[in-house]
Amino acid sequence: MKILQKALTFEDVLLIPAYSEVLPKEVNLQTKLTKNITLNIPLVSAAMDTVTEYHTAITMARLGGIGIIHKNMDIQSQVDQIKKVKKSESGVIVDPIYILADATLAEAKAITDNYKISGVPVVDHYGKLIGILTNRDVRFETDLQKKVGDVMTKTPLITADVGTTLEQARDIMHKNRIEKLPIVDKNEILKGLITIKDIQKRIEYPNSNKDDFGRLRVGAAVGVFGLERAQALVEAGVDVLVLDSAHGHSANVIRTLKDIKAKLSVDVIVGNVVTPQATRDLIEAGADAVKVGIGPGSICTTRIVAGVGMPQISAIDLCAQAAKSYDIPIIADGGIKYSGDIAKALAVGASSVMIGSLLAGTEESPGDLMIYQGRQYKSYRGMGSIGAMTRGSADRYFQEGTAQEKLVPEGIEGRVPYRGKISDVVHQLTGGLSSCMGYLGSRSITELWEKAEFVEITSAGLRESHVHDVIITQEAPNYHG
Repeated sequence: MKILQKALTFEDVLLIPAYSEVLPKEVNLQTKLTKNITLNIPLVSAAMDTVTEYHTAITMARLGGIGIIHKNMDIQSQVDQIKKVKKSESGVIVDPIYILADATLAEAKAITDNYKISGVPVVDHYGKLIGILTNRDVRFETDLQKKVGDVMTKTPLITADVGTTLEQARDIMHKNRIEKLPIVDKNEILKGLITIKDIQKRIEYPNSNKDDFGRLRVGAAVGVFGLERAQALVEAGVDVLVLDSAHGHSANVIRTLKDIKAKLSVDVIVGNVVTPQATRDLIEAGADAVKVGIGPGSICTTRIVAGVGMPQISAIDLCAQAAKSYDIPIIADGGIKYSGDIAKALAVGASSVMIGSLLAGTEESPGDLMIYQGRQYKSYRGMGSIGAMTRGSADRYFQEGTAQEKLVPEGIEGRVPYRGKISDVVHQLTGGLSSCMGYLGSRSITELWEKAEFVEITSAGLRESHVHDVIITQEAPNYHG
């Protein structure tokens, strides 16, 4: 029997505190998601169909992280999800939604309902701004077959020139008591739009993760042979693709990665892997970040069904060491139960962590809300569960085209406690991480890598670490026994 080494997971180790002049409120949680993309907090919501759709992705980006839209939907639906995130707020909307004057109010309502917007610029067939349709214009209209041009607010409108800054726009909007400011060129052609809502959100969410156009960042999952899907997502404005497979160190994954990198200008995260050689092979094939973890997730049964995997702390350590010379980030995916696990994953070499179960129970997640024995829960399932595979994730486990009764699942379906808003959960997670960095005297995640020292603990040490010899009478928001 060939045993390579002893392997450890989160509960096997503790970080050793060190001399510190750093307070938790002074730390900087900024990190790299990929070679070219930065996060303001090191948290990524998982590409799972009970975790991340556009509501989750919008909230994660506003808080400084990023969400990865799952692929258990047709291409157009996933594209629509990306567009909803990208349209949710902007500095300057460079490609604003618009409508023609001869469209009906019914068509206008469909647009505003779909994109959750309160008004839309009106242009002629040459793109020239001729009006704007707002809630105020249609509030008392009952005939939805009326033409937009009959009820819109017509030109002259208050507009701004191309190149207007957000500060200048805010002054113009304040002076004229308007909520939307169209941007036009010298020929009055519509070139952009600034809304008061976007300016307010910039103040409300100062840590938000945005692209060069002031739009929220978002990622999307694709599978092997997913070039058509990848092309559509890139055209929709996706910031990063996640080439998602249960076994990232495989010929088809590497072939698909090379294909995407050769044909599309987009960062690609690839996974999942647990070995140094897999990490090197994916990086040399073009990966902009490598996702680490086989079997650590709470709903994953790969290690039991297939007998394959590696405890997560050791997997992160091995892969991070392999990626270090390439300066490519590692994303720790799975097994996170507490904020302390995030701290350990980052300290051992990850640049960010992907979380599923901790976000599955939130208000914004797409899972179903249910009541069980008087308590609220939300549904949560692994992408290797029967239900998820029949919806589209079978290729992740190399079982695409397999009849439902022949599928071999590597995940289960269950429920997790309802946790409220994502913002509250993320506050506790980042707060715990900041506390760790204070204990270790680390102002940044790169300092954490340099200063972190671990001890391996026994089962008695683990029992001592948890609450013991007491009955909990008031649950804490960041601890469950």
